[in-house]
Amino acid sequence: MFKIKTLNKISPIGLEVLPRADYEISTEIANPDGIILRSYNMHEMELPESLKAVARAGAGVNNIPIDKCTEKGIVVLNTPGANANGVKELVITGLFLASRKIIQGVNWAQTLIGQGDQVPKLIEKGKGQFDGPEIKGKTLGVIGLGAIGVMVANDASALGMKVIGFDPFLSVDRAWRLARSTQKAVSLDDLISSSDYISIHAPLTDETKGMINKEKFALMRQGVRVLNFARNGLVNNADLKEAIDEGKVACYVTDFPDEELLQMDSVISIPHLGASTPESEDNCAMMAASQLRDFLECGNLTNCVNFPDCELPFNSQERVIIINKNIPKMVGQITGVMAEKGVNIANMINRQNGDFAYNIIDIDGDFTATDVDGLKNIDGIIMARLLMCKRR
Repeated sequence: MFKIKTLNKISPIGLEVLPRADYEISTEIANPDGIILRSYNMHEMELPESLKAVARAGAGVNNIPIDKCTEKGIVVLNTPGANANGVKELVITGLFLASRKIIQGVNWAQTLIGQGDQVPKLIEKGKGQFDGPEIKGKTLGVIGLGAIGVMVANDASALGMKVIGFDPFLSVDRAWRLARSTQKAVSLDDLISSSDYISIHAPLTDETKGMINKEKFALMRQGVRVLNFARNGLVNNADLKEAIDEGKVACYVTDFPDEELLQMDSVISIPHLGASTPESEDNCAMMAASQLRDFLECGNLTNCVNFPDCELPFNSQERVIIINKNIPKMVGQITGVMAEKGVNIANMINRQNGDFAYNIIDIDGDFTATDVDGLKNIDGIIMARLLMCKRR
């Protein structure tokens, strides 16, 4: 039986993916095989020796100690795209909020309480201060064309916007999903200088931190509206304030407010509601649990953050999965040990990604857990496990 620890409240619909006959699920498990979490901060957490995998019900993994997990051979899985529709809908909402001063108008209307029969006249007299442009016919620049960026681009196009996108790592699959009307920007600077609205959908890395800064604001059109539903830290706050004060940025909408942003004029701070829908929580939980189960039972890796994705149909009685440093002669040493034990390799797949490689080896023969422990003595092997076929 596999033991799964939950570090946040996880959707029960998602946890139903893990059959209770084979899985014990609790917040109190001391030596779990797997962890499912959402936003819980694991950085100060002691990782138990029993831990084999961490599944994040969401896309961001900043709350997980990736390097520490990698050193211990613990796979980290996330669920990109599972909450994409929920975030996309909020981004589209942000486009309207940035343009029409809806929030400001609603707040002002509330100040008229107590004016009695004068309210309709006061509304008509004061509404002009909250006018704003329509989005139809305007240009939206989408930075990052992953699952959310593609959906935002397509829906904005359907609403009559001209859409241009930029993503140096655009996959073929994502490109196929883009509306044909979406134009490709030749560079980030080209997109920034050509857009009336800019929506950011890039990951937060050392390279992207502060990517929207004074230099980029200088390239933008006067009165541009910027939306950030990706991550805090992508936009330099000090440079943003200067751009707002100068009138360069008419409105900034973010789902990741901090103390500085809350004090700025022309900033709409949404309290991280992008994925706060029951559908998103269910989808993320189901995806995380499914991927975790597929790894624990079959050794398959899908949406793995720290090791290469790898999948092989389980058609033999036994399977060995191995994580090793990506150095020469590793496969030869592994198969050599199996040959010495008289084990036949029925099927095998090896995937490499940077400093590490992942192997799935289906075998015929008597290869025991003790033999697998022997594999761990090979210099460069980080993790090795023996799996027994279990038909679902």
